[in-house]
Amino acid sequence: ELAFEACAELINEICEKHKIDQRFTGDSLIKEFVGQNFRGMMLGLQKLYNFTMEQEELETYVRREEDAVIAKLKASLVACPGVDEQLEALQAGGKYKLSVVSSSAKRRVWASVVKVGQDKFFKEEEVYSAATSLPTPTSKPDPAIYLHALEKLGKTAAESIAIEDSKSGTLSGTRAGIKVIGYVGPYPADRQSEMEKVLRDAGAVVIMKDWQEFPDILAKL
Repeated sequence: ELAFEACAELINEICEKHKIDQRFTGDSLIKEFVGQNFRGMMLGLQKLYNFTMEQEELETYVRREEDAVIAKLKASLVACPGVDEQLEALQAGGKYKLSVVSSSAKRRVWASVVKVGQDKFFKEEEVYSAATSLPTPTSKPDPAIYLHALEKLGKTAAESIAIEDSKSGTLSGTRAGIKVIGYVGPYPADRQSEMEKVLRDAGAVVIMKDWQEFPDILAKL
């Protein structure tokens, strides 16, 4: 939500500049673009509203968005309830390699990891970004970033599991051949049933509402 609040301010500025009447809030962006990075959002908006941004203009806004989001995350971000306990158990067990695979710029992702104290679970070099880790920037649902991460980690899709909370992310993992756990915990209670269907339709093999469910889910996969 914090990231989308920052995005909304910039996207509304872009809409005004290009004489588009539509205005967005963080919530409306979440419904439309959750799981995509800012570059992906802008490509979608240009197609939807039939306007074109010059590459230099796009890159300027991409950099501004990254700075604005990082500032908000550093000020207010907190971890999902219960996740640290599960990460500690995975780390202590030593069976699994942990990695972050995101659409967002790596600088932003790592700032988030550090802010919530999860840098003790993840190595910075094993954080992969569709925006900045690939030769050509992309965004989920493109599976490219998952395929890149698998290659770098020396793992196959068959021996990997992803946890995703968005349609775009679930599609990305599924298209890379990875089993995806669909996590609906971040959503308000009145939206969880809706998002459960969205994630299942996108290919999630199981739905998780609370991190306490994770050990049993993992054991069954």
